[in-house]
Amino acid sequence: MWRNIASNALTVLVVALFLLGGVIAWAVRDYAAPGPLAQAICLQVPQGATMRTVSGDLGAQGAVRSERMFRIGVAYAGLDQGLKAGSYLVPAGASMEAIADIITRGGASTCGSQIQFTVGVTRNLVQMRELDPATLQFRELARFNPATDPVPPEYATLRDGADTQYSLVVVPGVTSWQVVQGLAAFEILTGDVTAIPPEGMLAPDSYQVAPGDDRGALLARMQSAQDRILTEEWTNREDGLPIASMAEALTLASIIEKETGVADERPLVAGVLVNRIRQGWQLQFDPTIIYGITRGEGILDRPIRQSDIDGETERRLHGSVAYNTYVIRGLPPGPIALPARSAIHAALHPAQTDYMFFVATNDGTGGHAFAVTRAEHVANVTAARRAAEEAAAAAAAAAEDGQEN
Repeated sequence: MWRNIASNALTVLVVALFLLGGVIAWAVRDYAAPGPLAQAICLQVPQGATMRTVSGDLGAQGAVRSERMFRIGVAYAGLDQGLKAGSYLVPAGASMEAIADIITRGGASTCGSQIQFTVGVTRNLVQMRELDPATLQFRELARFNPATDPVPPEYATLRDGADTQYSLVVVPGVTSWQVVQGLAAFEILTGDVTAIPPEGMLAPDSYQVAPGDDRGALLARMQSAQDRILTEEWTNREDGLPIASMAEALTLASIIEKETGVADERPLVAGVLVNRIRQGWQLQFDPTIIYGITRGEGILDRPIRQSDIDGETERRLHGSVAYNTYVIRGLPPGPIALPARSAIHAALHPAQTDYMFFVATNDGTGGHAFAVTRAEHVANVTAARRAAEEAAAAAAAAAEDGQEN
């Protein structure tokens, strides 16, 4: 009898475990499955809100099938203590898993207003956007250069809004000095910066910020990100490169960043640089002339002159020629800008070609013509000059037509 009872109990236990496993598997699938939301909603998460109140709001707006299942899934994922106040755009069909990520990550998907401060190569730019409640799409309100343009009246309204989200965009190719100047002009930030970070060692990217954030802490974030990127790319670099250190890789990447904005060309530009280094040639890249003169503090707002190419300007301003690759041989002593990850990757994975030269095509694409021999390069330069002259003539003719009309 006892054997039958034990056998029956074991059978019941196995069935129960089987059913429990099925329920868990179903719950996991349901948590990750597309949700019932037919149209995107703006979810408000006030300060002090709990996951229970948020799940109730989600249920009331038809965003989740089960408020209890949502809370269980969030707790199982370890996110139940990660709720962040804000206004979040929840897209149609969002799964419970996706919603949990949105409301615990914070700032990445907002349906409030947006102020974006961009640190650019030639100017900084403030862009303001707000959500159209009818379409749940962001529309641009205004943009302005804080250094030269009047501040639009909408700026004060958005800046004081409780739901306004802020971001800082650092464009690849700017210098560390430009970033520091940009942070100083972004008035929502606090704290003074007493030293310029090492050139090249800030990661160009978009950073979520909040009023009161410390400028020094933000710079530390950027430097930590660039250090991680550089370390990862260096670890996975190709063998046999004539690059002795991560510092040299960063310098090489910064030249690539300044030479082309066309992503597909970066490995080709890297290949030309590496080929020249291997052959012992001078690199002869114009951006190094400019950095030698400015040292990254501002821009050279005039064409390059022959005296610049010869190194006379850099020598007069700084006592010696360190960066001008028409004068020095090999790489400059350090980076000349902040390179993006794609430029760092290209520096450590250059295209395997015989190219030794390239020149901008001046055809409006931003691209370059590459050549193996000097004769091919001379032909490309001639074509590029012709294209530039034709473009200038067309622009002058268009301007003249505009004046007549």
